[in-house]
This record gives sequence, structure tokens and C-alpha cells, in this order.
Amino acid sequence: MTIGLTVALLVFLVGLLCSIPLAWLFMGAPLFGSLLDSSNYAFISGTFYHALNSSTVMAIAFFVYAGSLISDAGLADRIVRFSHALVGRMRGGMEVVGIVAAVFLGALTGSSIPVISALIPLLVPRLKKYGYEPKYTTSVLCSSSFLGYLIPPSVPALIYCLMAQQSVSALFLSTVIPGLILALGYGILNYFICPQYIRPELITEEIAEAPLDFFSRAKELGAASWVAIPALGCPALILAGIYGGLCTPNEAGAIAVVYCMFIGFCVYRELTLKKFWSATMSSLLSLGVIAILIGGGTVLARYLIRVGAAQAVAGFMLGMFSSKTMILLAMNVFFLILGMFMEATPMMILGVPLILPLMTDLGVNPVHLGAIIIVNVGLGVVTPPFAMSIFVGSRLSGCSYGELVPIMLKFLFFVGIPVLLLTTYVPALSCWLPTLLLGPQIVGVW
Repeated sequence: MTIGLTVALLVFLVGLLCSIPLAWLFMGAPLFGSLLDSSNYAFISGTFYHALNSSTVMAIAFFVYAGSLISDAGLADRIVRFSHALVGRMRGGMEVVGIVAAVFLGALTGSSIPVISALIPLLVPRLKKYGYEPKYTTSVLCSSSFLGYLIPPSVPALIYCLMAQQSVSALFLSTVIPGLILALGYGILNYFICPQYIRPELITEEIAEAPLDFFSRAKELGAASWVAIPALGCPALILAGIYGGLCTPNEAGAIAVVYCMFIGFCVYRELTLKKFWSATMSSLLSLGVIAILIGGGTVLARYLIRVGAAQAVAGFMLGMFSSKTMILLAMNVFFLILGMFMEATPMMILGVPLILPLMTDLGVNPVHLGAIIIVNVGLGVVTPPFAMSIFVGSRLSGCSYGELVPIMLKFLFFVGIPVLLLTTYVPALSCWLPTLLLGPQIVGVW
């Protein structure tokens, strides 16, 4: 290890401890390292530019913008009503409403924070009237919020494709089955544990609902589905456009933005000019942060590759573990630890370039690897101590951090980690669907 690399890593780690913004660390660490090694640092500006000069970054921008518009355009309310009509009357069904709504909203926004921001104010007060403790409802919604990373379109999938130069269509499909298994697992766990979080004294008599007969339930579901069709049409339009060969992912993102504006202004009529301006500014700020992180993270990744750090990590892992099974397990532990302290975007930007050469040497399919990493990144969003979903959920619901963590750990250990291991060691979960729809020439051998 050269003195430049040593200083670069120290600058990065000390900067993290001192809460210096990651974008500065991503670019400052390689600059210090290059200066001390007397190597050419002109690559920094060119790398930063080329990292952002990509149609995938354009797709990220459009999907972030569409997600912001959805939060203010009335789509969330209709999706919650549809979810309630679909699953709201089973045991623990009101919590399953939140899980199902998170799946649909995740498919619309491709991110976790808009899901939490839309659903917690909507569901926590209402479910409290049904007897559910606010801390439990908040925990379920926070635990489910990252399902948007797994249901296309997915911003982390786009970032992985940008870093690993893989097919966006294949990556979108690779996480669908793991995402649905996670949602199902959350629903099953909720079925067994929800009674201990229901307090009868919270139930208000005037909203107690009697069981409906089959025809009444069918009528309720039909009415809710009819109202929700415009909202559910957005992901259907995106997926049909991409997989029907009608448009590229970035064109699909642009179509999604126009569609959400049309639905918000003309159909539901809840998207005012004030809300539109707020969503636009919020999207610009989010995109600015993502762009700086992508550009700076790519600079750091290229520096680490130039000085041989990625190859050293690969050699270290291959020397420490004798089997592919243990190396994959170590990779999962590495990403889970990163997730305890980093948000999704910097975790991917830092981790993917380091781990990609090792996985290539092991012969891991890059589409399969993308699915593993995206599930890891999703779990990182809900893994304490640094979990953005917990902080946002706590602020919106009024529940303390300490109240949410024990419940969320149940969903993490009983559902999240088992699904991660399934995704890791059963490649068919992530490769079967893209192979079926796109062909083996896109996905490769698995």
C-alpha cells in the first residue's frame, strides 16, 4: 500500500467521522493521494464529467422527478384505497395495506423516502383508530419502504447499471421476484405478530367495520380499482414501453413525468401550481445531490482501481476464503455493514467498483450480482444505527427511534436477511425472469 493510498483512505475515514459531506470526500481523498504519490491527477475532472455524461443519469433524473410529482398529485390516496379494498379485511390486513401500498408506490417512485413521506401521514393516524399502535404501523411502513428499490423502475438499479455497464431492462427485472417474496414475507410475519401491537382501547366505535359479504367486497374492490386505474397506469406504461421495445428507459422516465403531470392536473386535479413548483424544486435538489455523489464516487472508484486497491481486495478475499459460498457471504456482510452508516447511493458508488473485479473473477453473473447488491442496499436503508427511513419515519409519526428499531429488527432478521441469502445462493430468483423476457443473450449464463 503506497503512502498516497494510505493517506487517501485516512482522509476518507476521518472525514466520515467528522461528518464532512461525502461528495467532498469522494473527490478530496483521491486528490490527496495523487499529490502524495506524485501521480497525474488530471483524471479527476475527466472522470467526473464522463460519469455524468450518460443517458442513465437522465433516466435517474426523470424517475426522481416523477416520484416527487406522485407525492403531490393524489396518486398515493387512490393506491391506499385500492390496497385496502384488496387486502384490508384479513387479519392484520390494515398493516398489509401499507405493505401493498409501499409496493405500488415504490414502483411509481423508485425510492424509499417518498413512500414513507406519503404513507405515514396517511396511515398512522387512521390505523391508530383501528387499534394499531403508531410505533408498529410506522415500523411496518419503514421496513417496507425500500421495496421500491426492487420493483421497477428503480433508481439503485440505474446506478448499478451506470457503474457496472449492464442492461437496465435486465436489472429492472432481476429484482422483481426477490421484491415480491419480501412483500409476501412481511405480510406473513405481520399476520403472526400484529395482535401484540393492537390495543382495544384505541379503537373508536364509530369506525368499527362489520365483515362484508362477497358481493359487497367485490363492489368495494371494483370501485377502488376504477379510481386507482390512472395511478396504477404509470408503472404499467413504463414497463410496457421499455419491455415492449417502444422506448428506452430514459424516454420512459420522461413519459412518466408527463403522465404524472397530466393525471395530477387533469384527472385527479390535486396537483396545484404551488405543489408542482415544490415537487420541481425538490427534484432538482435531489438530482443535484445524486449527480455530485455519482461524479465524485466515480472519481474515487477510478483512483482505487488505478492504485490497485480493487485488485488487492479481490486477492485478499480469495486468499482468506477458499469457497465461492463464503466469499458471497462475506460480500453480503460487507454491504450490510456499509448500510449501517451510509445511504443507498454512496454505498453503491463506493462498494460496486471494489467488489466487481472479485465477482468477475469468481464468475458471478453481473445481473445476478446486481440483484444481490440492490437487495443489500435496500436492507441498508432500514438497518440501524444510520437508517434514513427510521429518522424520517420517527419525525413524521412522532415515535421515538428506540420504539421503532426493535420492531424493524424483527422484519430484518426474520424476512429481510433470509430473502437476501435466497437471492445470493439461488441465481434463478434474479435471472429467470430477465432470461425469459429478454433472452439469454442479454442476461448471459447463470
